[in-house]
Amino acid sequence: MNTTPQPDPKDRPARLTVGVVGAGRVGPALAASLQLAGHRPVAASGVSDASRRRAAALLPDVPLVAPAEVLERAELVLLTVPDDALPGLVTGLAETGAVRPGQLLVHTSGRYGARVLDPALRAGALPLALHPAMTFTGTPVDVQRLAGCSFGVTAPEELRLAAEALVIEMGGEPEWIAEDKRPLYHAALALGANHLITLVAQSMELLRTAGVDAPDRMLGPLLGAALDNALRSGDAALTGPVARGDAGTVAAHIGELREHAPQAVAGYLAMARATADRALAHGLLKPELAEDLLGVLANGTNGTEGDAR
Repeated sequence: MNTTPQPDPKDRPARLTVGVVGAGRVGPALAASLQLAGHRPVAASGVSDASRRRAAALLPDVPLVAPAEVLERAELVLLTVPDDALPGLVTGLAETGAVRPGQLLVHTSGRYGARVLDPALRAGALPLALHPAMTFTGTPVDVQRLAGCSFGVTAPEELRLAAEALVIEMGGEPEWIAEDKRPLYHAALALGANHLITLVAQSMELLRTAGVDAPDRMLGPLLGAALDNALRSGDAALTGPVARGDAGTVAAHIGELREHAPQAVAGYLAMARATADRALAHGLLKPELAEDLLGVLANGTNGTEGDAR
């Protein structure tokens, strides 16, 4: 349920024509969500077959046109391109005269705040940074997942109410992020979400190697409980052989990984060291047990740095 106070009607954006530049996984979902709120998608750009399929599934009957024509048709434009492509896109659109005064220009990059839109601002656009803290599949389920999703919001103070209102209309929860904190904010999300997928995928591969027929079924309840505990209790939820200081068990793990999945050893060691540091700092790992454990992690079980690589 959305618990954010609803904006006063006078602060809500009027019904707008919506365009999408970059029909990746994010843009069509946001445009479809805005459509449910009464706005009208009128154009999108996308060149790959995957982009065209996503647009067809989420924005049926919305024409695919060149980026400049998207801006020509739309009052609210979603710039949903990869982070590294965003500055060049904004500069190019501004320099070619595609940006119109009074046009709402919204990017969804986590890394950047509103300042990346300065070239468009100088052309008279209204810049907003609205980053959904969600992973997208490029399918209609993404629209449902936006309900209750937090958005990192950065905008000029005079546009703050409009930015937050748009997020609320998409079913999201606005969270104000200062311009200079955007890279840190984005790093935090990547650390938690992107690396989690890598860890889970590795765990599933190892379970299959160990003979488990349905690793997803085994991991689901365990990971769900671990995530819930971590969100509720933070470091107090740490458990397992590293937090307990079971150096022998950790050594056995490293030996097995070296034999069956050597590509996973470096990641295991890095996460185990980070876990040990946090467990020590919070009094969960006894100092007298930490010495042997840290020795195992430093030496990779066989007493040489090379073995841990």
